[in-house]
Amino acid sequence: MVDNRYATALVIASVLSLLATVYLSVAVGTQHWYQYSSPTVRGEANVSELRSLYEEFMTGEFDEKTYSDTLFRLNGTAGLWWRCVLVPGSPRWYKEPDVKLTLECRNFTLPEQFTPKYKEPGNHNSGEDMLRTYLWRCQFLLPLVSLGLVALAGLTSFFACLCRSLTPTLFIGVLHLLAGKTCSPEYFGCRFAS
Repeated sequence: MVDNRYATALVIASVLSLLATVYLSVAVGTQHWYQYSSPTVRGEANVSELRSLYEEFMTGEFDEKTYSDTLFRLNGTAGLWWRCVLVPGSPRWYKEPDVKLTLECRNFTLPEQFTPKYKEPGNHNSGEDMLRTYLWRCQFLLPLVSLGLVALAGLTSFFACLCRSLTPTLFIGVLHLLAGKTCSPEYFGCRFAS
């Protein structure tokens, strides 16, 4: 028969692991896992330039300089697998008093995830920036590692109850701590890599 304290430890650890797993699973798939928002650009005089930036962003070839400029000029956000810009909802590009902005997104393809980053964005002769390149490449792996650690913590809590020991509970806490710390450096690293 299972003692009450083991059952309580199992329930608490299982619920925490389940909540963390659901949160990470949902958050990894959203468009705003990692995002930065640039301040709204005021006084844009050249509307045709903004339109061409938007069209190149949505249909053009992937280039770090181009999409970075577009994200800045059109108040964009970069997610884990997405890059988005705010554009007027109506087809008119002239300035309206209360324009409704919609979020237009484009996903990063797998080859784009492995594109090297350069010391000067867009300048292929400036040399590859190794830190930014590898932070950019591993940004989509670290949440999956974190998710795996949380799932492992859930399994450990189940086996802790079967073994009738509270010692694995410490291991569960360590796994949750590692899962949280895996995401923290990734957050700051991805902001640096973008």
